[in-house]
This record gives sequence, structure tokens and C-alpha cells, in this order.
Amino acid sequence: MRRRLSPAAIHFPANALRLRPDVPGATMWAVALERAMLTYYEIESHARFETHRHEAEQITLVLDGELFFEVEGKKIRAGPGEVIALPSNLPHAAWTEGRPARAVDAWSPPRVDLLG
Repeated sequence: MRRRLSPAAIHFPANALRLRPDVPGATMWAVALERAMLTYYEIESHARFETHRHEAEQITLVLDGELFFEVEGKKIRAGPGEVIALPSNLPHAAWTEGRPARAVDAWSPPRVDLLG
């Protein structure tokens, strides 16, 4: 969901933030402005985001569960309240193991491919 900005704030009520499928085992919603974006994910156990890269910088905050990232050949675990910050175009993969997870991502610039 992306909107052109007026000088006023935009409120998105919960019923406007409908979860939709992304990769198998993960659902999400997205809200974007001109230069920033927020996504929310609910990820089942054993779901995987294969190795990829994107122009947007990504900052992920894990709300519940745990997410694992592979970055430059290293496995990184992020648990509740922890953050991982990924620079532009850095190849990475992400997945869950035995527990589901919920997380939010901040993006800049917005990823048009995630706007449903």
C-alpha cells in the first residue's frame, strides 16, 4: 500500500493491513511512503527466504520467535527484541527453524516488489 503524501499524516487501521502470502510459509503486509517502507511478517517454522539481494537497505526487528540469517557465509540468530541491519545489495538468506517468528522490516528506498 503506497500513497502520495500530502502534508497530513496517514493512518492505516488494522483492517486495512491484511496479511498476504510472500514466500511459502510467510505472510506479510507493507506500507510505504516516498522514501521509507515498513513491512510486517508472520513466518511459520521451517520457512525460508532464499539468498537474495536488493537495492533497499533493510533493518529487521524480531518481535517473537527467532530468525536466522546467512550473511557472508556466517549464520546469525536474531531473537525477540534483536535487530539486524543489512546494507544495500548485500546477499543474504533468512529462515526460521523449529519456531515461528514475527518481525518488522524498515526499508529505504521502498521495495516496489513488496507492495501488493
